[in-house]
Amino acid sequence: MDKKLYLGIEFGSTRIKAVLIGEGFEPVAIGSHTWENQFENGFWTYSYADIWAGLQDCYQSLAAQYEAKYGTKPTTFAGIGLSAMMHGYIPMDGEGRELTAFRTWRNTNTGEAAAVLSEKFNFNIPLRWSVAHLYQAMLNGEAHVKDIAFITSLAGYVHYKLTGEKVLGVGDASGVFPVEDGGAEYNKSMIDAFEKGLPLSSTINWKLENILPAILNAGEQAGVLTPEGAALLDPTGNLQPGIPFCPPEGDAGTGMVATNSITARTGNISAGTSIFAMLVLEKSLSKLYPEIDMVTTPDGKPVAMVHCNNCSTELDAWVKFLSEAAQRIVPAAVTDKSEVYEALYRSALEGEADGGGLAAVPYHSGEHNTGFDEGRPLLVRLPDGRFNVANVMRTLFYSAFATLKLGMENITVKEAVKIDKIYGHGGMFTVRGAAQKLLAGALNVPVTVMDTASEGGAWGIALLAAYMGHEVKTLDAFLSDYVFKNQDGTTIEPDENDVRGFDKFMERFAAALRIERAAVDCFN
Repeated sequence: MDKKLYLGIEFGSTRIKAVLIGEGFEPVAIGSHTWENQFENGFWTYSYADIWAGLQDCYQSLAAQYEAKYGTKPTTFAGIGLSAMMHGYIPMDGEGRELTAFRTWRNTNTGEAAAVLSEKFNFNIPLRWSVAHLYQAMLNGEAHVKDIAFITSLAGYVHYKLTGEKVLGVGDASGVFPVEDGGAEYNKSMIDAFEKGLPLSSTINWKLENILPAILNAGEQAGVLTPEGAALLDPTGNLQPGIPFCPPEGDAGTGMVATNSITARTGNISAGTSIFAMLVLEKSLSKLYPEIDMVTTPDGKPVAMVHCNNCSTELDAWVKFLSEAAQRIVPAAVTDKSEVYEALYRSALEGEADGGGLAAVPYHSGEHNTGFDEGRPLLVRLPDGRFNVANVMRTLFYSAFATLKLGMENITVKEAVKIDKIYGHGGMFTVRGAAQKLLAGALNVPVTVMDTASEGGAWGIALLAAYMGHEVKTLDAFLSDYVFKNQDGTTIEPDENDVRGFDKFMERFAAALRIERAAVDCFN
């Protein structure tokens, strides 16, 4: 078996995906496992049992595909990387035991803590960041806080269980607690402000800097697979310990790597259950914006991130509804999921430029960018609105991009940040040309989708595992001169009709947000 194989695994919001790449960086085997979050005891979560069952099933599907293609079971790799949904909160005690259920990025119950920390730090602390979850638990007087020995993200948690190392890549670490410029360490003045300037319980005997994961940069080694970790990842016993790991990263960072958008004036947009834009900056923003997170690339460059909790969930719900309706009328109607998505996504391109006078709000959960703690999915129309499949689908796409548009205007308009290119990736771009064209019109910028875009963050973290042992010194050079040298992509320029149509839709979206507020208050 060729040892120059690199395994990347990413825990997405609806799918765990594994990608195995060779020395040419092309995928040689892929595995996946579908899962869903649950709302339990007031928190959006995935159970720890589901985390491990999903990881094992995902890896076994990759191993089976590899064996079917090459006639042998994988036993070792040149490197492994782990990625997952950024932020969230997993606290553990001194024995490495989980103290609470995993609290995901989707939770919006941390408003009080985020506001206090943002004011104290003079730095935007989003609701989903780990330190916001930690301080909110402290404000709530939760019993587990006194027993904390370590907090981390989902990627850091799985990495710790597989390697024993309490570390994070700088990109993911910057969503746990703010980092210094350059990303080598956490911001010392903000740690001091947390320790000395906030009312902390006298029962707490830990220091913040001692419970945060250590920061590692792209290219560094972050431990090796332990015998216990090998048994967790592959209970069949075929996988051997000792495999080196790159630093675990968040899905935002791996998305930047997977789209070669880690240099200044580049950006990428990941569109799936959530949607976020990552814009690599030439200089710091002039002031604090509550809608903008300041994070980093996996090699420490400053990034302005606009993250929205809601994107494709409502769109997916309508696809399932229309598919079920078709099958009830014609039982032999197309049932292949990919064909259904292809047909309905493409129908959006046939809709009227403004969506036919319809409006939608896709909020299944709260949305901090527009001030919602909860969501109520809405589709609203006037009696003379042109209510047909094409217009509904276009309206749902527009609604998925609308909140992102509001946040990005702080960067592109108020701060006049120049972006030379935007790359799209994530599940919404699987149907070529549909989401890409509508997004280009919504943002009024060219949008490029690479041929590898569907591989997403799992491919991106596999690339970081390969970079860990590569001869080239900088991540920029590794991606540009090796990985993407011969990669093809498709760029779609904004269509003026789409631009004007989306602007008209945004007027209705602003009005629909007032309806959304009433729906949250009244429909409970």
